Amino acid sequence: MNRLYVQFGCGLCAPKGWRNFDASPRLRVERCPVIKRFVRHPLFPGNCEYGDIVKGLPLAPGSCDFIYSSHVLEHLNLEDFRIALTHVLTLLRPGGVFRSVVPDLAAAAQAYLASQEKDRATVFLKSLALGKERKIRGVMGLLRSVIGNSQHQWMWDYEGLEAELQKAGFVDIRQAYFGDYSMDPMVGNVEHESRWRESVGFTCVKPLA
Repeated sequence: MNRLYVQFGCGLCAPKGWRNFDASPRLRVERCPVIKRFVRHPLFPGNCEYGDIVKGLPLAPGSCDFIYSSHVLEHLNLEDFRIALTHVLTLLRPGGVFRSVVPDLAAAAQAYLASQEKDRATVFLKSLALGKERKIRGVMGLLRSVIGNSQHQWMWDYEGLEAELQKAGFVDIRQAYFGDYSMDPMVGNVEHESRWRESVGFTCVKPLA
């Protein structure tokens, strides 16, 4: 029986053997039957599918063996983050695994506190993609701010993630690290070391019962 590996918020990383979803408006346009024939230079790989984890992915409940995301959850507000966890839990089969990596708030805070530079607050905010450097101007600027989703909305350390995962109903929660693929070598096809720098990851499991 084939195992189903799913990645949401894939961006341009769409490895074979995975169902790769992204909620980018650009991808939605590229996959629109009426419009896509006019798109000369598609940005997303052909095996990317449009799908939003907050609204729900087009997959059957209990169908996924492994779900993965990289630098996605921090772009969700707290309410949507919790909705996303609920959807992940629903999609996983009993015993299925959820693995994710996000920027590490604790590491950034430690660097801020240890710094002697006068601009350390600015460096701290920029490192976490928080705050706004300038006022949004014009229609195009407004559109980019709405659909670009480049700003981070809620930041996490491991303890905060662990608490939320427990409340959502996951078990066997542990901190994850780049290269610890003993549970499933397929993870090596979807992860990149650069995404783990100054970041924190976790794996957890949907209960069997």
